[in-house]
Amino acid sequence: MRPHDLSLLRAPSAPTLTPDGHTVAVAVSRIDLDDNTYRSDIWAMPTDGSAAPSRFTNGPRDYAPRFSPDGRWLAFLRAGEAEDSKPQIHVMPVAGGEPRQLCEHPLGVERIAWSPDSTRIAYVARVPEEGRYGTDEDVPPGKEPPRRITTLQFKLDNVGYVTDRRQHVFVIDALAEHAEPLQITRGDYDHGDPAWSPDGASIAFVSARHPDRDYDQLNDLFVAPADGGDAVKLTRTTVPLGRPAFSPDGATIWFVATADAEAGRNAGLWSVPADGSAEPRRLTDAERWDVDNFDAGPLDLDVEPDAVTTVALERGAVHLYRFPTDGGEPRRLIGGRRQVREHAGAGGVSAAVITDDQSIGEVVAVRDGRERVLSDFGGQLAREVALRPMTELETKSADGYPVHGWVVKPAGSPPFPVLLMIHGGPFTQYGYKLFDEAQVYAGAGYAVVMGNPRGSSGYGEAHGRAICFDYGNLDSADLLALLDAALEDPDLDRDRVGVLGGSYGGFMTTWLVGHSKRFRAAISERACNAFDSFEGSSDIGWEFLRVYIGEDPERVKAQSPLTYADKIDTPMLLIHSEEDWRCPIEQAQRLFVALKRRRAEVEMLIFPAEGHELSRSGLPSHRVARFDAILEWWDRHLKPRDA
Repeated sequence: MRPHDLSLLRAPSAPTLTPDGHTVAVAVSRIDLDDNTYRSDIWAMPTDGSAAPSRFTNGPRDYAPRFSPDGRWLAFLRAGEAEDSKPQIHVMPVAGGEPRQLCEHPLGVERIAWSPDSTRIAYVARVPEEGRYGTDEDVPPGKEPPRRITTLQFKLDNVGYVTDRRQHVFVIDALAEHAEPLQITRGDYDHGDPAWSPDGASIAFVSARHPDRDYDQLNDLFVAPADGGDAVKLTRTTVPLGRPAFSPDGATIWFVATADAEAGRNAGLWSVPADGSAEPRRLTDAERWDVDNFDAGPLDLDVEPDAVTTVALERGAVHLYRFPTDGGEPRRLIGGRRQVREHAGAGGVSAAVITDDQSIGEVVAVRDGRERVLSDFGGQLAREVALRPMTELETKSADGYPVHGWVVKPAGSPPFPVLLMIHGGPFTQYGYKLFDEAQVYAGAGYAVVMGNPRGSSGYGEAHGRAICFDYGNLDSADLLALLDAALEDPDLDRDRVGVLGGSYGGFMTTWLVGHSKRFRAAISERACNAFDSFEGSSDIGWEFLRVYIGEDPERVKAQSPLTYADKIDTPMLLIHSEEDWRCPIEQAQRLFVALKRRRAEVEMLIFPAEGHELSRSGLPSHRVARFDAILEWWDRHLKPRDA
């Protein structure tokens, strides 16, 4: 795969089913390199496979489709051609007709949910402070008044400042012409994840309204009248929660939460009486089950009278399970060496977007235990690009702990130069999906070694929490053990090895070259290199040190890669974005200056107008330029034998 092959990717998302389960619709996104933008359309297909998918909308950027409960309407979000166009709610009849925009919010709409009677839509939108964010045409961003900051949580990567544009829940009549939205929530709080009660009288949502909300990551579940009125808090401010969904009888609300706000916790299924009469109860075992996939879009719970269906992370896979509400053994609906990205259920059918190492995602329907693949969105990519498979690799770390990962080997004649690639997080996972990074590097002749060291998700809560307050110890040992195991393959050239990673992977890259001389070159991207300044500059720094690093100054220094910059002799390329508020650019600049003053070989590549998500959702031309720069660096230091 080459960098420009990004234009061949067709990624389905957000499946939605008609109530009879006969039809599924998805958004299908693609990268338009000619126009340097992203495009997305809504496609629909019968779940019995009797017809091929057909394009349902043809907007420039249509996504997040939702069929109405009566099956007559399709709601979705549409953003226009202009780069600064914000997504707005549109509704169209399923039987045919033009989409109609329901309302206009200056900062767009983020999430939609139909009422049970198919007449109203609840949604989330940010409400800007008057005179900011374009609400006054005569006041451009550079001429807005200054912001007075009084809270710790005042900014968010890829969003910006948040205290002057809070998220609120609205309800609008979806069928009436020129209907006005009704704002359900008020106050200086963020609100999200609206879910209707079965009788349509109430809306559940999540929010942090407790007095100490600025000093923790906890929040609560609330219920408010759908026609407006005071919200009632149902939970006790003990867990960080989300994804609420009512039981069919309206007596219970299910949601996803971790046991507390500490790092590396598995997310589980919880329930609470809809009247708040009892404490929340956890259904799933904390060590075994993690039901939140941060690598996917919003994941709705599919709640039946006796079960809740959702995803679970398992050793690089993401499977779909049906969890009995009485605590019985869950039943796996979709398994195998693949990942369920998103899913929906209706009419006895489960529809899911599934990816594996050879597919960015196809739509699959499951009825009565039988799977049927409904789409071929990845067909062109498979026909035109020689995708390389993932080969599983298992070994043991220095202390005997099991380590799991994969190797993606290129075509051609060995031995191949090797790249140890490290994921971010750290509480995320590499796994069974088509990963453009690995495919591009393998396409250029490099063998890619990638795995899930301690600190990753998908291997139990103890695995995820193993590195808390001890960054760079067990995790680095696991990664080096995985690399050593991979290098036992004679096809891999142990004398030409590089290391790269982004975010936590960037941290670990800098850490490894500060503690080892075994790498020919390194690329540290959007990294955290110095926790002392990260605490104040990052949007999550105020909390990150408390849950992962500790607050003792000597321990903070000992776990910061910058501390060991005087030991780095490996040539380094530092990649960062100017508007990264998760790992701010000062993290790269401090390392760059420390190395440059020693006259070490170091370069820094800075992308304008990009945040922490550059490699996944940045401007298409920037994503291609990033790949080109990375390949040039490896070509310079690890030039493949047949290049």
